[in-house]
Amino acid sequence: MLKVFLVEDECVVREGIRDNIDWNSEGFIFCGEAADGELAYPLIQREKPDIIITDIRMPFMDGLELSQLIRNEMPQSRIIILSGYGEFAYAQKALKLGITEYILKPVSGAELLASVKAVAEKIKLERKEEKENASRYMREMKEEEADSKRRMFDEIVSGALPVAKILERSKQLNTELSAPFFQIVLFKYHLGADNETNYAEDILDINESVNQICAHSDGITFFDRAIEGNALIINADSLEELTARREELIASIEAIFSKFNGLHYFGGIGKPVERLTLLSESFENASRSFSLRFILGKNAFVDDEEMNYMRKAGGELAFSDIQLISEIKLQKVEAFLRSGNKRDIPFFTDEFLKSIGENSLDSLLFRQYIVMDIYFTSVMVLKEIVNARELSQQFVMRPENLEAIATGKTKVKDYIISIFNTVIEKRDEQRNNNYLLMILRAKEYIAAHYADEGISLGSVAQYVNISPNYFSALFSRETGQSMVRYIIEYRMNKAKELLLRTNMLSSEIGAAVGYKDPHYFSFMFKKMQNCSPTQYRASQKAAEEE
Repeated sequence: MLKVFLVEDECVVREGIRDNIDWNSEGFIFCGEAADGELAYPLIQREKPDIIITDIRMPFMDGLELSQLIRNEMPQSRIIILSGYGEFAYAQKALKLGITEYILKPVSGAELLASVKAVAEKIKLERKEEKENASRYMREMKEEEADSKRRMFDEIVSGALPVAKILERSKQLNTELSAPFFQIVLFKYHLGADNETNYAEDILDINESVNQICAHSDGITFFDRAIEGNALIINADSLEELTARREELIASIEAIFSKFNGLHYFGGIGKPVERLTLLSESFENASRSFSLRFILGKNAFVDDEEMNYMRKAGGELAFSDIQLISEIKLQKVEAFLRSGNKRDIPFFTDEFLKSIGENSLDSLLFRQYIVMDIYFTSVMVLKEIVNARELSQQFVMRPENLEAIATGKTKVKDYIISIFNTVIEKRDEQRNNNYLLMILRAKEYIAAHYADEGISLGSVAQYVNISPNYFSALFSRETGQSMVRYIIEYRMNKAKELLLRTNMLSSEIGAAVGYKDPHYFSFMFKKMQNCSPTQYRASQKAAEEE
């Protein structure tokens, strides 16, 4: 029930209002009374009533002074002013203060109750709208939350955040990372070409199902890393519990994947660690396992133990297998150069050489064959990125390269890593240039369509022809803010221009910047500017007049 507080200096009137209305049966709580504003103010601060009924003329502190204090400290409270007939000047001041109701004395109990009920309906409607606006805002800001979680994960695994900061950030994002044991799992999935018809719909179903499982599992924090895949931080009170949680979760995820034909996935499981600050070690370990996705070419979640088992089971390749290397292994190199990360180069190189049998590299002939094949595969990929002239200058087989091949397998490994670094650096440089153009196109689209209520991450991503999830991460990385936040700020800046340069109503300005619902426009403006559109216009004009 809503709370009502009464301020009236005439004792008979005050007692009549208090006693002649059955407040409780009418759906209200009569929470207090006072004879003037000075006595009332501390009581109002304590009780925080929803509706304050106050006389306008009282000793010590009148109703207008009290109303000003209440509006400043408790703007959500509604004020009903009681005034004598000849006090029009007071009425004008009251209207400027945003008083909800202004009632002339004498007033009957029925008339006052009717006014209180009318104010109560306004409060209930405003609170309903506020709740709906808050829900809409939370839905729209989900991208912001995903972006914040991506950045938090990167900071955690890089060792950039101290424990206190990690725990603080995790609470802000409604995650719990306080436990004795931790483990990171990296995984990625995609649908094959035979799923083109329902690709977008199926991916949404998979994403939603995986998110739901993680959200309802204890000790699991899910991170959507966009193009890099997904990450899980698992925590538990014991190693046994950690293992059980991981195995149960992976089994649930694989059960989802099994429902979709042509779905390919791979996961790398990091080692368990006993400190939050050691998550970087679990991440490095998981990344090494995750790099096997380019080598194995099958659906699996693997850890160190499984990696070692696969190496032993695979044995080593003989010279008769050189053709197999050319046809199969080098396909893995090409796939890695097209979609792998620079951070994965050492891991991938290690696993690639182990997959063909490191002892085979003792042979100069074998080393020459492997390195030349890797070289020409890399040149093929690089030619798609840079022009032929630049390629001939920066990526050629020099005498020192041949010497490295002849020296031994350690030098061979270093040379292969240098090749991979060159290609991926060039690839990323070209992609970044393309990304900057893509971001520019997106900003131009937003500038042209910010007034469209339906503009969203999805519509902008569709315009630049990229998946929404990937574009969200890309936009955030390149601009330092989420695209949703960028659109909101762009609209608010346009709204401020219109507030200062035109006489348009607030509702008209809201519609002009993409908010057809005036209540939601006001809600968003307050969120971003800490004041209403009307207050902003008044304060800016007052500042100009000074």
